[in-house]
Amino acid sequence: MKLKNLLSDEDAVSPVIGVILMVAITVILAAVIGAFVLGIGGSQEQAPQASFTFADNSGIEVTHQGGDSIDVGQIKIVSGSDSAEGFDDGDMSDTDSSWQAGETLSSGVTNNGDVQVIWKSPSSDDTNVIGEGSL
Repeated sequence: MKLKNLLSDEDAVSPVIGVILMVAITVILAAVIGAFVLGIGGSQEQAPQASFTFADNSGIEVTHQGGDSIDVGQIKIVSGSDSAEGFDDGDMSDTDSSWQAGETLSSGVTNNGDVQVIWKSPSSDDTNVIGEGSL
């Protein structure tokens, strides 16, 4: 037996590894393309970025100080344990459908401590707290 021939014989290893890698790459590409075509990944909508100030004048007043304009139908104001107002239930007033910087929303919710402005995504049931403060 020749030891030199035994150590240098690597003919079968390289083609097998090459075929396995090509099959794996093909499967991964097919999965990625299929996910895009079928829309499995979906799209994630970003919550608006804005800053707010809060005041208590026989109900909570939230003033949009700056940032993105926000659709009022997607806003809910919550204070402490009180139930929220908003999300198109007709309780928000003092503005049209777009809440711009410098405008104030009035809510009939009474102050129980901390106040949150909650935004609901129009394309899903996801919600985000986009502003909070205390009075």
